[in-house]
Amino acid sequence: MPKKKTRKPPEGLVREHPTEYRVARKVSATEASRNFSELLNRIRYRGESFIVMRGGQPICELRPAAPTLFTGADLVTLLRSLPAVDEDYLSAVEETARSQPALPESPWEP
Repeated sequence: MPKKKTRKPPEGLVREHPTEYRVARKVSATEASRNFSELLNRIRYRGESFIVMRGGQPICELRPAAPTLFTGADLVTLLRSLPAVDEDYLSAVEETARSQPALPESPWEP
């Protein structure tokens, strides 16, 4: 049986790990609105990020868009890292599920 190749995403299409993000430059909402096209070009071609501030408070972040790569193996690792579920919680969920009223029969199914 041939070995299955793992497909590597194209360069630049996968968001880097959060610890590798560049420091975002702060810009006022006024500056962002006046120079929006320039900001978009800097984001697109230089990979820069910006935090838009209004009244000294961060409102939003502008940064390059890219899909996040999250594999099944990542999900397994995440689930294994979670604490064990408490038995009392499981009992409460099961009891609640058993006490739910039955659904009425569907008029569309024979």
